[in-house]
This record gives sequence, C-alpha cells and structure tokens, in this order.
Amino acid sequence: MFSRLSLFVFDFLPYHNACVSSSRFLPTKKNLRIKKIDKHVKGSIRGIINKRLKAMESGQPSQDDLLGILLESNQKEVQQMSIEDVIEECKLFYFAGQETTSNLLVWSMILLSQHQCWQVQARDEVFRVFGRDKPDIDGLSRLKTVTMILHEVLRIYPAVQSLYRLTNEETKLGKTSLPSKTAVIVPVLLLHHDHETWGDDVNEFKPDRFSEGVLKATKGHMSYFPFGWGPRICIGQNFAMMEAKIALAMILQHFSFVLSPSYVHAPQSIITLQPQFGAHLIIKRVDP
Repeated sequence: MFSRLSLFVFDFLPYHNACVSSSRFLPTKKNLRIKKIDKHVKGSIRGIINKRLKAMESGQPSQDDLLGILLESNQKEVQQMSIEDVIEECKLFYFAGQETTSNLLVWSMILLSQHQCWQVQARDEVFRVFGRDKPDIDGLSRLKTVTMILHEVLRIYPAVQSLYRLTNEETKLGKTSLPSKTAVIVPVLLLHHDHETWGDDVNEFKPDRFSEGVLKATKGHMSYFPFGWGPRICIGQNFAMMEAKIALAMILQHFSFVLSPSYVHAPQSIITLQPQFGAHLIIKRVDP
C-alpha cells in the first residue's frame, strides 16, 4: 500500500540546510521587491492587530471573527504568541481561505469551458434547485452534479501538489521505520493521477467518477487528498466547498463561458497550482 502511494522520505535537517540559499540575501531587484511587499503586508496587518488590542484593553468585546477569536484566546494562554506569530497566522488565514478557493473556481471554469456538456448539466441542475434565486444552504446539499465537478477539479488540479509532514518521534509507516525528525512528502498530484486507482482515463475530466462518493471513486484507497488527511486535515474544507458551490452556482445562473483562442494551457505551481498565463474566457450572459 505505502510503496504504491510513492511516499518520499528523507532526513529533515540536511534537506532543510540545503534549501537555505544565500542568493535570497542579495540585493537584487526581485529580492528588494519581495522585502518591500513583505514589509507592507506585515505593516498593514500589524496596524489592524494593534487597533484590535487597544479596543480590547479599553474593555470593548473582541470582534466575532478569526482574528478576534485568536487574540482573545491568546490573552488567556500562559505562553502567549508574539505579534509576529499572530501576523503569520493572519497571512495563513488569507492564504487558506482565499487563494485555494479562488484557484478551485478558476480551474472549474476552465474545465467547464473545455467540456460544455458538463457546464450545461451543472447549469440545468442549478436552475432546477434554485431557479433565479440566490443559493441557500438547504439547496447546496442537492447540487450533486456541481459537487462531482468540484471533486474532479480538485483531483486533476489540487491546490497543493504535495503534503509535508515531520515525524516528532520514531514512527512505523507500513513496513518502513522512520527516525525522529524525518520529513515525509506525500505527492498529492501524483496520487490523484495514479492509473491503478483511477483507471486508464485518469487524465480525462470525468466528474461522474464521483457519482457514488469519494470512497467508491478511490476504490477504498487513501489516494484523494485535496484538503490533506488525518488529524491535520484542513478544518476549512467544508466551508471551502460550500463557498465554491455558492460561487459556481451563481456564475452558472448568470453566465455561460468558453475558452478564448488566446488561452494557453500551462499549469504552474507557485505555492498553489494555478494557470501560468491566466484564464482567458469568453463570457456571455445567460438570458432569463
């Protein structure tokens, strides 16, 4: 099982040291721009945090959002997070909640542009469930075709190509014994395109492979990881899928779309997997 999953295992410390390149310290145009953007982003977040902290110190209740919850819980901890740690958490909030879902929607529109029959089926389903009304929570659970499409998009173009984990102690993984401080890479993209699991049509866009759920589609194998797996599985997966369903449903209600002749298919990994040259689409309004 584990050999078929093609896990890459190596000692963490040598790898970590090898990845530290002195070139990032050189005052090149690119590095200077990176530092400028980083300083601007951190400064903006720091300003928001300081404003929230001053309000809390004056006795005002913390705001009911992720940052408010984080700051409130941090004050109750004996070993509090530093402001720098809070800033990094805020950056993660944005990345996890914005970047991944937007990529899912972009790839969905590209694939539905390439496969018009599925776009028509999805639009018919949306109109059957919601008509012209705004999507609601109850109706989202009835969007079977839209759900299958999103699952298939996540299979072909997962937001993150690989998952990285570090063992805290000696760990047994199948027949392999992993020493403490060993980094394990799970190649998500490779597993999502494994012929043994998905069949000879693995590279084809076939949402109906998920018609009976993920477990049936994977033949019971642990080979579908769009949101990770285990105790550190993404806590926002349900919200992300709900958000994507709402957005895609509203797009289908109002627009039809095809690929522009200028579109160049070039998936590129820049932290997340995204179209290198953008998604050039020709969009038309759907008549009432």
